Amino acid sequence: MSEASDREDASEKPPPPNWILQHPTYHLMEKLEVGDSEQVHAAFLVYMDLSEVRQWKEVSCVKSPELQVILLEGREKEGAPVQTILPLPVHRSVSHKSIRHVLDRGFPMLLCAVASDSTLVYQRMTDGLVTPDPPVGPFQDVGRRQHRKRRQQR
Repeated sequence: MSEASDREDASEKPPPPNWILQHPTYHLMEKLEVGDSEQVHAAFLVYMDLSEVRQWKEVSCVKSPELQVILLEGREKEGAPVQTILPLPVHRSVSHKSIRHVLDRGFPMLLCAVASDSTLVYQRMTDGLVTPDPPVGPFQDVGRRQHRKRRQQR
């Protein structure tokens, strides 16, 4: 009989509240009033990833009135330059003008796509083209260059 009453008591209890909605940073983001609850949720997930998982320093949220989004700012490590992060739900499109607006703030920028399963994909955005780093590994250039060198030596 006690097992049945325990089950009844357990079924009468409301489910635990959503901890995200009670987090102080989530409340702060809601007060910024960007009007897009999906973008607020995405910004919060990125905030948690940066501050709790990746251990970034001084992560804060800022409203961009022009774009009506929440931007995050933070330092990858102590003493590193401030970076701006634009968190967006993956289905939301982004324009060149909006990227330009974030880059014009003067900080390096990361665009973070947030999927519905909370997967986060970061993409570094730059002002102009950037030469890629050379590949790392035990690679040798044994192609046409050596052939050309032989021709030039003759």
